[in-house]
Amino acid sequence: MTGHGQSIVQNDKLRVLAEVKSVNNRFLKTHVQCGLDVNRQSQIENLICQFVNRGTVNLSIKLERLGEQDSHRLNQSAIRSYWLQLSEIAGNSQSINIESLLQLPGVVHEEFLEDDTEIWPTVEQAVMESLKNLKKMRQQEGEVMKTDLLQNLNEIETQLQSIASLAPSVVLAYEQRLTDRIKTLLEKHNVVAPTVDVIREVGIFAERVDISEEIVRLGSHITKFRQLCGNSDSSGRTLDFLVQEMLRETNTIGSKAANAEIATSVIAIKTMIERIREMVQNIE
Repeated sequence: MTGHGQSIVQNDKLRVLAEVKSVNNRFLKTHVQCGLDVNRQSQIENLICQFVNRGTVNLSIKLERLGEQDSHRLNQSAIRSYWLQLSEIAGNSQSINIESLLQLPGVVHEEFLEDDTEIWPTVEQAVMESLKNLKKMRQQEGEVMKTDLLQNLNEIETQLQSIASLAPSVVLAYEQRLTDRIKTLLEKHNVVAPTVDVIREVGIFAERVDISEEIVRLGSHITKFRQLCGNSDSSGRTLDFLVQEMLRETNTIGSKAANAEIATSVIAIKTMIERIREMVQNIE
């Protein structure tokens, strides 16, 4: 799910801006940009996992030292490396612009305490607040998505009721067609056939096109899906699994039921399931 969260926390020495953005993804991917060491970045990723289960999350942290003390430092080794490489490339054709050199990555950095223990609580607070704001925005989007999901479920249920009402007529219509056809052929050749043969043929067809179990299972999946939508602890992966099962039952109904009206309802159901599937893949 998409979302955005931002927070600014400061004390008399430090100002921290934390900004987090998330976009849709079936899995969780995190990208952290900050001037802290690897261990702190790992801690920040753990904080993200407390708030987000699915999505691509980008978190940037900007640190600003407050007060008169100048914390900017030149990275001499980086400057030397850039200078040697640029000199080799440029040769005598042009001089190296110092201002351009200072804008290269890693040349100038803002130096904080070598031990970041003192600044970490402020950073952690800013990250936590930005993640809370992100979660709030995602929850608002989730409520809108929930309404859309339930509307699609209601439409699927309406189509399923139509299929259930049409299912018995499929066998009856086939029985009538078969009886009329046999009667016509027998009258043409002046032959009499046992009724039991016709009944047996209709029974075989009825078993082949029986969709009562599929209707019950699809209805059960719809009920379960609706229950999960009302549960704040529900998992998007569970909903995704239910969508797959709903599609499986719908495909079976379409392949077994030899009826044009049922086929039309099946197409409508599959269209709505596809809409649900696209939304569910972005739900945590």
